[in-house]
Amino acid sequence: MRLRHRILHRPWGWLCAQGRALRASPLAFYQMLGRRRDWVVAKVEYVHSESAKWRAAWTAIKLPYTALRAMGLNPQMAIGLLVAGSTVGGGYAAAEVFADRSFSRGDAGVYSAPLDTPTFYSEGDNTLRVDLGSTAVGELTIENVTVGTAFTGSTLPSGHTSVISVGGTAASSGFTATWLEVGHLIIDRWRCTSFSMTDIEAHTLNIRYNASDGQSISPVAGTPRARAIGGGNRADSMITSGGTYDMIVIGAPTSNVNGKVDVLRLSNLLTKGGACKLSRIKAGTIDVEYLEVGAGNGFATKEFVVASSTVYKIASIVDNVEVSISPP
Repeated sequence: MRLRHRILHRPWGWLCAQGRALRASPLAFYQMLGRRRDWVVAKVEYVHSESAKWRAAWTAIKLPYTALRAMGLNPQMAIGLLVAGSTVGGGYAAAEVFADRSFSRGDAGVYSAPLDTPTFYSEGDNTLRVDLGSTAVGELTIENVTVGTAFTGSTLPSGHTSVISVGGTAASSGFTATWLEVGHLIIDRWRCTSFSMTDIEAHTLNIRYNASDGQSISPVAGTPRARAIGGGNRADSMITSGGTYDMIVIGAPTSNVNGKVDVLRLSNLLTKGGACKLSRIKAGTIDVEYLEVGAGNGFATKEFVVASSTVYKIASIVDNVEVSISPP
């Protein structure tokens, strides 16, 4: 009881003392408040000064990496060069570990579009996966990357045979099928061992200027509608350039929820060790141009396949040639 009385009495006593000081000498009371104010301001200024010093030090540590990225190197190449041959060495590697991973920087991981940071990643998994859903994305671009076993030390994830997989998900036990809805799908300058398009609907289908070690192009005419992805407050674009991945997956993995992206651009992809597959896509326009596809086993085996389950309303299928092409 006595302790509680002291706890309550002390704040009240302090307030009374401040009141008496103000009544006795308003000027002295003001000067006392000024001294306390100056003490607080000095501490705040000190914290700001220390923060600026740490930011400057961090910028200096990252300077070699920033310079290499400005020269056009992707994040993996820049880190490898610094760790292997630079005086920065492990110091920058530590900075990189603490830096946030992001799609725009070219980091592997599982991304729920349109988020730029991964929802999941593992140091032992080099797959780039983008999950699309009901939130429409304005533009999704992946360009200038190497995928599969086309670079030293890479292997496909266990149980997978495709290096690139783009599209919806087929129905299975307890799962309702999904589609990937695209306004304009641009596939250009891929290098693949094999390439296939199945279960596709496109208002306008352009398959032009592709070379393959054997091809079977047999889409059928139908009535797919013209399509674009709007939706008002559409999400920001997702764009990345440069990088090396074991596998790229762009899909709609949520049961009965179609993925939506207005412009999907996949350009200049070098792949090896597995198939490049497009499936379960509904698009306004699909452009497939300047691909080189082949396993080096002759024209009898068809590595470039556009199946009869691909349906179009308008098509331009020209200048696709068979030539001897081996994997990179």
